[in-house]
Amino acid sequence: MDIFSFATLLGGLALFLFGMKEMGDGLMLLSGSKLKSMLGRVTSNPVNAVLVGTGITSIIQSSSATTVMVVGLVNAGLLSLSQSVGIIMGANIGTTTTAWILTLGTLGAGSTYLDLLKPSFFAPLIAFFAVGVLMFVKDEKKRNISKIAIGFAVLMFGMQAMSNSVVSLADSPEFCELFIRFKNPFLGLIVGAILTAVIQSSSASIGILQALSATGVVTYGSAIPIILGQNIGTCVTAMLSSINTSKNARRSALIHLFFNVIGSVVFIAVFYSINLFRPFAFLDKSLGAVNIAIVNTLYNTSNTLLLLPFRHKLVRFVTWILPDGKRGEEVPETENVFGALEARFLESPGLAVAQSRQVASQMAELVKHHYEISIDLLYSFDAQRYQESRDLEVLIDDYEDHLGTYMVQISARQLTDKDSRTLTQMMQSIGDFERISDHAYSIALSAKEMYDKKITFSDAALNELAVKERALQDLLDMTVQAFRDDDLELAARVEPLEEVIDGLNDELRARHVKRLQDGFCTLELGFIFNDILTGMERIADHCSNLAVCMIELSHESLDHHIFLRTLETSEDFLQMVAHYRREYLLPEVQVSEYAGQISLEESLANR
Repeated sequence: MDIFSFATLLGGLALFLFGMKEMGDGLMLLSGSKLKSMLGRVTSNPVNAVLVGTGITSIIQSSSATTVMVVGLVNAGLLSLSQSVGIIMGANIGTTTTAWILTLGTLGAGSTYLDLLKPSFFAPLIAFFAVGVLMFVKDEKKRNISKIAIGFAVLMFGMQAMSNSVVSLADSPEFCELFIRFKNPFLGLIVGAILTAVIQSSSASIGILQALSATGVVTYGSAIPIILGQNIGTCVTAMLSSINTSKNARRSALIHLFFNVIGSVVFIAVFYSINLFRPFAFLDKSLGAVNIAIVNTLYNTSNTLLLLPFRHKLVRFVTWILPDGKRGEEVPETENVFGALEARFLESPGLAVAQSRQVASQMAELVKHHYEISIDLLYSFDAQRYQESRDLEVLIDDYEDHLGTYMVQISARQLTDKDSRTLTQMMQSIGDFERISDHAYSIALSAKEMYDKKITFSDAALNELAVKERALQDLLDMTVQAFRDDDLELAARVEPLEEVIDGLNDELRARHVKRLQDGFCTLELGFIFNDILTGMERIADHCSNLAVCMIELSHESLDHHIFLRTLETSEDFLQMVAHYRREYLLPEVQVSEYAGQISLEESLANR
């Protein structure tokens, strides 16, 4: 090989690795939102877990990415150690699809019609049309598919360049001697493992081996040990990823390692023992890219079939290597709560967005629960329930901090338009949920103040407050459900009810002013009543913000005021307002008597 061929080899390798990365990133971006639902299908059924692992790896074209994802899920407590075994085994089968894609370069041997199927013909055309789509088409899905196509074309160009550059090596005695040495199974195993560990991709190292097979020097005897070693070398990525994780996460990385090591050892022991007594004639025959793909697929499939029945023993083995402490491995409570926000999921932004949505929904449910506790305290104060309100306030603040930090990290990644809109909505929404929790706690503080001072509202005030409390409870239930289920139809019903609650708020203030003036209520209770009304009013405002944000982003708009003006003049909106006014009627009173009365805020300010 001269210096020019060597330069072509390096350039081809660079294009090959770059194309593989671009294609994998594009596939990850396009399918990231589906990974969450696929992982959700994992059960205790081992076959189901294997199929999920195979499917995910076939989609994202990287067993390393799948196993790193599994380590993250186990570390987060979202996947058990026994469930991870099947996914890891399936990942080894799924990664073989790349080798089959690379065999396209062997098509068209001497036939004009088959030549049309060769990458040297269709890869430039794919690149041409894909670049055209990127330049002139704005549809996001088509652009993402084009990025995958460009990655595939670059991958094929790199593969072709490598294959062409190494053809001359067939005449090199040194190169031939090197592959003769690789027939030693242990030497070939070590070389395959080291090569894959360095480039951290078994698919890439298989591709390099397929390119070298174009020389005709690579034989079954030298290729088989290298393929076994490549499957061991790919475990390095997961092992590195498991550093500073929970014990179970480190165990899942060890399962990946031992699965491949045990499979390789068993295969070598059985295969070469048989060869010792009855030599296989095909070991000295050269093989091509298709044969390498076949060997790779057969080995990984048979290894899974062999070890899957012993998955529980594999779990016990790694548990023996990494035993629990005297009291077991205790995970801090906050780590359990926010375990779904795994840094490893950032490599699959679609999955990270889905995890953030899950945690944000948990936050929303906690906020609703916090409001319910606070309202209960108004009617029946309990010290333990009050402490629960304080604890929830702290926890919900932590939710906002963790989610905000995590979503900022996600925003720095490449996202689809849909995921980007979802992320924008959640980043705005968690602030509103946190503020709702603040106002719920302020209501709890008012309840504690009344309990400490042994004072209470009149029956009339409590009856009127109960109407607004019921309306606000329905509003909050509606808002949380709309957010959790991404239900735009339900979100559209929030703003009309919020307007009715604003009207209730004004009327309740007017009625309480009258009670103050008639001597049925003290000024001290007036302050507390005003604080409670203000807190409830602010909660309703934040519910409105949450719902309007959902609807705006669905219309790709962020102009809050213009949107509200348009919404409030619609016929549907006015009909819903009328319906809610009939549903949430205050007890009858001569409201006209309060006409012209100064507001409670003014009376308090003049005190």
